[in-house]
Amino acid sequence: MFNELRKQMKEAVRKNQGDGLLLSGGIDSGILAYLAPHAKGITVSLEDHGDDPRFVSILRGMLNRNPIPVNVTIDEALAALRTVVRILESFDPVLPNDLAVYFGMREAKQQGLSSLMTGDGGDELFGGYPYMQEIEDLDGYLRGMSRLWSFSSNKIGEHFGLKVKQPYLDDAFVDFALTVPSAFKIREDNGQVWGKWVLRKAFEPFLPPAFIWQGKRPLEVGSGMTLLRGIIAQRISDREFEEKQREYPVKFLCKEHLHFYEIYRQEVGSVSLPQHGEDPCPGCGTGIPKGKRHCRVCGWVQ
Repeated sequence: MFNELRKQMKEAVRKNQGDGLLLSGGIDSGILAYLAPHAKGITVSLEDHGDDPRFVSILRGMLNRNPIPVNVTIDEALAALRTVVRILESFDPVLPNDLAVYFGMREAKQQGLSSLMTGDGGDELFGGYPYMQEIEDLDGYLRGMSRLWSFSSNKIGEHFGLKVKQPYLDDAFVDFALTVPSAFKIREDNGQVWGKWVLRKAFEPFLPPAFIWQGKRPLEVGSGMTLLRGIIAQRISDREFEEKQREYPVKFLCKEHLHFYEIYRQEVGSVSLPQHGEDPCPGCGTGIPKGKRHCRVCGWVQ
């Protein structure tokens, strides 16, 4: 199985080559860095916060590559929220993840690159998210997800005029990954439960152990963008948050969610109503396609 996975992954990369690579420091993009040594890596961090630079350094030592570091200031990141909300037409609480993608793609454009690879799909196909460990029929869940997923990197890439290359989402590779039983995706090893176990084992001989057996962390944590949450929350008093929860027709999950929504109102406008065949979102009232659990506008998960 490991040999076949490597073969399929190599072919997916060959078919989806990019000039650059959004190198987050996680396993998925690290595997792409190993398989596409020509691609110019770009790593984003918020004022040197986050763990991504450390893991990229581990990878750099083995692959003998020097990715381009993009060090974003807090003021730059807060200002860019407005642009990212406008691009995505969303006030999803996970916007700090999208900020890291935005700055990486902006750098790619400034470097004159025309295409950029991302690790989109690795977690979705191989059980990389912690919540997936609680799903009873993971195989069925992943099959359903593969018909409905969407990634913010596509819209952000379009904004910058970049071709976004996503090897994990290659049709043939997705078909193969869905045949791998979930027992090989989420598995206990040395007393610890690991997501993406089969992916880790397949590339374990080629990447440093400290890298391939790292824990899962959101992009906002790895890049340090999660620091923005506390800064935004401090600017909104408890009283203001409670008042605006009553004022607006949206269920806010946190103070930064409220902040993102107010930007959305200024940049995009009011939330659209459900269209024919859509279910109303319990969080913001917009439409969610049948069978989908996540609202692309407010981030609500059913």
